[in-house]
Amino acid sequence: MIKNILITGCNGQLGNEMQLQAKLYNQYNFIFTDIDELDITDSEKINKFVDDNSIDCIVNCAAYTAVDKAEDNEELCNLLNNLSPGYLANAINRRGGSMIQISTDYVFDGTNHIPYTEEDPTSPNSVYGRTKLAGELNVQKECSNSMIIRTAWLYSSFGNNFVKTMIRLGKERNELGVIFDQIGTPTYARDLACVIMTAIKNGIKPGTYHFSNEGVISWYDFTKAIHRIAGISTCNVKPLHTNEYPAKAPRPAYSVLDKTKIKKTYNITVPYWEDSLKDCINILG
Repeated sequence: MIKNILITGCNGQLGNEMQLQAKLYNQYNFIFTDIDELDITDSEKINKFVDDNSIDCIVNCAAYTAVDKAEDNEELCNLLNNLSPGYLANAINRRGGSMIQISTDYVFDGTNHIPYTEEDPTSPNSVYGRTKLAGELNVQKECSNSMIIRTAWLYSSFGNNFVKTMIRLGKERNELGVIFDQIGTPTYARDLACVIMTAIKNGIKPGTYHFSNEGVISWYDFTKAIHRIAGISTCNVKPLHTNEYPAKAPRPAYSVLDKTKIKKTYNITVPYWEDSLKDCINILG
């Protein structure tokens, strides 16, 4: 019986959305932490915190997500994305509890041409992707009742993200270049938070799952939609090839995730990306 739920990384996009969702679930006691409340790189502190608060379930929303900086900070990236989730998983497993670990489409190399399923072979080609994949495996090794949820292109009304950046730049500039040859699906963090709550409420079923919104789009088309919905008409958005916008870490050219497994397991309907984008932009005003 899940009663006390620890949410790490509560100041991030997903963590903030989890705080909003928690208000709808009075049957649980949610404990929200970030670095100031709990250092997840310290296994002893984690064990004490989990025991002192009688934690039954951990949702790990904390991660090192600066994809390009990760190429020069592999040790720190590995600590946050691999070792720390393992510490959390070990601590909750000792109590017979459960864990949800958030992962990423970067565990794939992006060479597919049809949506990735959970059974497709992983092949990360960046430090970020490799450490997140290692974190998945570590969590599953340390906690028998663990659930991995891979997501992609996360945005929300909180924090820094692509949607908010494109709105700001669209208002500041007359012209903007955006990559058109990387294909994927945006994920509204609020929709992901809802799915996490559904999993907790209906029972965590161990395994790996994919979740993003429905549909397929490029970053360029996503930007055009953001500007249209936000009422920005003065910025000319131009399509760029990936090689015209050099980045330290390679991005998956194709990172569409197949969501059949999570939809069937939890009997959920996943919102279309544009409908969720409208909801988010309405909140941003």
